Amino acid sequence: MTWSPLRLVSVAAVVLLSVPALAGAPNRQQALDRLVTQYHQLRQFNGAVLVADEKGVILKKGYGSANFEWNVPNTPDTKFRLASITKQFTATVILQLVAEGKLKLDDTLSSALPDYRKDTGSRVTITHLLNHTSGIPSYTSAPDFFAKVSRNPYAVADFVKQFASGDLQFEPGSKFAYNNSGYYLLGAIIERVTGKTYAQAVQERIFTPLGMKDSGFDVSATVLPKRASGYEVTPDGYVNAAYLDMSLPYAAGSLYSTVEDMYRWDRALYGDTLLPAELKQKMFTPGLEHYGFGWTMDALKLDDGKTELATIGHSGGINGFSTRIFRVAAGREVVILLDNTSRGDKVKELAAGLFSVLHGLPPRAPRPSIQEALSATLDTVPIARTLATYRELKATKPDAYDFSEGQLNSLGYKLLRSGRMTDAIEVFKLNVEMFPAEGNVYDSLGEAYLAHGDKDLARVNYRKALELTPTNAGAASVLKQLEPQSGAPASKATP
Repeated sequence: MTWSPLRLVSVAAVVLLSVPALAGAPNRQQALDRLVTQYHQLRQFNGAVLVADEKGVILKKGYGSANFEWNVPNTPDTKFRLASITKQFTATVILQLVAEGKLKLDDTLSSALPDYRKDTGSRVTITHLLNHTSGIPSYTSAPDFFAKVSRNPYAVADFVKQFASGDLQFEPGSKFAYNNSGYYLLGAIIERVTGKTYAQAVQERIFTPLGMKDSGFDVSATVLPKRASGYEVTPDGYVNAAYLDMSLPYAAGSLYSTVEDMYRWDRALYGDTLLPAELKQKMFTPGLEHYGFGWTMDALKLDDGKTELATIGHSGGINGFSTRIFRVAAGREVVILLDNTSRGDKVKELAAGLFSVLHGLPPRAPRPSIQEALSATLDTVPIARTLATYRELKATKPDAYDFSEGQLNSLGYKLLRSGRMTDAIEVFKLNVEMFPAEGNVYDSLGEAYLAHGDKDLARVNYRKALELTPTNAGAASVLKQLEPQSGAPASKATP
């Protein structure tokens, strides 16, 4: 086979790769807009943005298309699926029921849902569900969930029995493991206690009182004005995201909203109209892995590499959509990013740049994605040549592209989905070499080996993933299935 030189598609030419010092910018709004525009030109953000501080909104704007097929533009009132940002609304309704004396945080799952299996439900409390420490397996972590289940509608009770009632993976309260099943169960509890659907409860208790007229529970069959379509970006352009029946994300991820409505939500959280101060404080108190009740409390490092902001936030990702809200209570600052092209890998980076502008710091300009550049030639050159080009560029032009851990991971999964398992394994192996301290890269390599039928090497890499990230419940679950029976010889395979 003749090897042809790898031709990289350069998108750097369409965007400035440096941002002028803020002293030269006419105002913060222009600097914020310029930064988002740069991300959009690199196809690293497509959606709506709102940035505000204690004085009010500074930037509120849509970028790119809400629907590419009809060239409908995104606007501040475009409706986006919120994905896991839904969880903060679910947590708030639960805490409202606590304030009303209808629930207690230490109530067991069995008492809140009497039909739930008693052996595990009697050990799990509502607090465990709220802060992801229940030990119940997350339904989205099941290997065949998206391939075999995600397109099918389910009644809440049926879904709970079939997909949210698995054996506990650890003692409740002892570990953190991000868990969509826990929030699905909270939705079922809300329905039982209120006698209303989850959608009705959120609407009546939050959206209507706050005037969030463009927010609700996303139902695919409903004709919903100004609803964005979801896409994924490829080297050749955008493709429609895979269909997902929205009854499945439910209280863990089925709400939609706009940046304008999310701003109303942000401002309301500074008062006590939704929750008593004591319960609101509980919601914002970090537990394991800095997670409270539907919110993460963490430090966000700005682009000077030194300044850190104490943030209250959450991310969301669902077929075609990536979302993020960061709140900085000290200055009543908020950055809301709603994207409809699956760019969850870039929203945190963009948010850090926007906060940098707010704090008078020059933001770091976005860099072209090395994954997208390499993807352009995956079908025309051997994988060895692709990986050699990666090594060469990382050694000679380390600042020209984004070489973060997720880049090779995305490339590997692209190959895995297309059936090129041996090529995917080579990409994941390179990622392990480049990021040996990151548990996720071993998890991905383990997944590729398992897909290839090599259980020994899969087991070794899942063990390493769990060693580096003890909270990786997915790796623990796969290992439990892969571990040899008692008395069987141990594998001597190495990654």
